[in-house]
Order: sequence, then C-alpha cells, then structure tokens
Amino acid sequence: MEKWIHQIEEWIHQQPIEQLYVAFAVLVFTFVFFGLFRILRRSKSNTIVLVGLSGSGKTVLFYQLRDGSPHLGTVTSMEPNDGTFVLHSELEKKGKLNPVHLIDVPGHSRLRPKLDEFLPHAAGVIFVVDSLDFLPNCRAAAEYLYDVLTKAIIVKRRIPILILCNKADKVTAHSKEFIRKQLEKEIDKLRTSRSAISTADITSDYTLGVPGEAFSFSHCQNKVTVADASGLTGEISQVEQFIRELVRP
Repeated sequence: MEKWIHQIEEWIHQQPIEQLYVAFAVLVFTFVFFGLFRILRRSKSNTIVLVGLSGSGKTVLFYQLRDGSPHLGTVTSMEPNDGTFVLHSELEKKGKLNPVHLIDVPGHSRLRPKLDEFLPHAAGVIFVVDSLDFLPNCRAAAEYLYDVLTKAIIVKRRIPILILCNKADKVTAHSKEFIRKQLEKEIDKLRTSRSAISTADITSDYTLGVPGEAFSFSHCQNKVTVADASGLTGEISQVEQFIRELVRP
C-alpha cells in the first residue's frame, strides 16, 4: 500500500500544474452536476395528495378531477383512492400532457398515518375543508392541519399546501377569508398548548410560526395558499391551477 501511495505521489509531482487544475475542476463539476440532477429529478414529482377530515369532500374532488363527475352516492373512503391520469378538463387539449398522480388519503383519524407513506413523493398537498359545516369542525381541522404543517418532510422539502374550502357553492358556506382567519387563530392556540413536539414529526429546533407573534400562514417556510371550490358542481379551476403549477403539462 505504501509503495502504491509513493508511486501516486511521484506521478502527481510529474504532472503539469495546469493539468492538475483541470482534473480538479472536472471532479468538482461532476459532483455538482450529479447533485443538481438529484435535486431536479426529485422536484419533477407528479404526485398530489388530498387530505382533510372525513366528509370534507376529498373523494368527490378526486372523481371530478379524474372523470369530470362527482360520482354521487359514494361513501366515505376507508382506503386511499389512487390514480394517475390526465385531468379531465384537459382531455381535449392537443399535444402531450403530463399525467397527475392523485392520492386521496382517508380522513378517519385511525387511517391518517397512511399520509406518511405518500409525502416523500409529493409535489404538493391539498388540505380540504368543509366550508359548509366548518365551525363545528374548526378545532379538529386545525389540529389535523397543524400536524401536516409540522411534519419534518413538509418543512424540509417546503412542499406547497393548498387549503381548499370545499362546498363553496352553498349559500350558507363560510368564505375562504373567514376560514383562513379561524384556522390561524386555532393553530396559534395549538402552538401554546403543544409545548412538546414529537421528534418523529418535526425537527427539534423548529417551531411553527414566529415567536412572539400571532400565527399566520405566511410565516410557514413552505408556501400555503387558500382557495375555494365546489366538488359537487365541478367548480374546481383553482384546484387545477394549483396542480398544474406543480405538475407541468
């Protein structure tokens, strides 16, 4: 081994300094190239995850995006709906379209851990809220959203989240501005009550929001936007826009 090392050192000393600089530059370029390649490959995910409480309308949205129909009569999902398809509204468009991998995660509390299986591959998350029966479920929705926002993989990968106020077509539905403010207030309370955060869900040196200030979604490291829709009537243009901003056609 010492003999080989000595021979290598002699060979290096015999080489022109310019050639060594070139070899070093090529080595650095190779490492940078493969590093960027891994980052770009990861960012090209076509997976969008639908989450939210049971009854918020996730499954209806899934079918609207896939088939252009709410499939009335469907029951609450107990297994994830999983499909890869071109958005129904784009079927008549010409040219090659990038299909979307859409996953509807059941909202039942016992089934929510399944979400962790899909987040490593997610380009974005759509958190669906029932804007018609929002107030009775505000606390539960805020707790679930808090758990999503503080997951380590969401924070580290800065996965964009769309808070979608579904059933907005109903006359008595709450506005997206009202829902946003109420969720921010509830999450602000949760920040205080949850003094101990599991390291399984969040890095130990990270806390949600800005210390000393009332919580706002603008404080999140990942982009959080709020929109409204109606899965029942097919008014889902803002959902499709969110998806296509992350999964290019």
